[in-house]
Amino acid sequence: MQTLTTTHAPFPRKPLLTALLINLVWINASEIVRYFVWVMPMMREGLPGIPDAAPMSLPVFMVWGVWDTILLVGTTGFAWLYMDRFGASIKDAIAAGTCFWLMVFGLLWLGAYNMNTAPGAVLAVALPLAWLEQVVAALIVRWCLLLANN
Repeated sequence: MQTLTTTHAPFPRKPLLTALLINLVWINASEIVRYFVWVMPMMREGLPGIPDAAPMSLPVFMVWGVWDTILLVGTTGFAWLYMDRFGASIKDAIAAGTCFWLMVFGLLWLGAYNMNTAPGAVLAVALPLAWLEQVVAALIVRWCLLLANN
């Protein structure tokens, strides 16, 4: 029987926490701007038959806070693990951001479009902006990783 042993360097907590804090600001700002400037007005215009489409109320705002928290941890954690495993070049950061974007936003908007609850025009705006959000978040993680390794 063969035993597999691995050695790990000490985990760089400070750079990961820094990435989380910077991405907390970036992702929340990006989500708020995208929703209020583009998505909410487009959803209301594109779905006139749905009363109170794209609402904004306290319960919705609280769910949005949960969404942003999950998105923050998922984005930062996935990009960190991806670049720790495959490298931290700009190309790798773009790949990590794109993979996470496809998993979360591609699935979300494809499902909404498939159920006829998201007009195509919304997808044409929301998806590229969400992609940009995720790539910038991955680049922030890359920057923090590079600081940890120097």
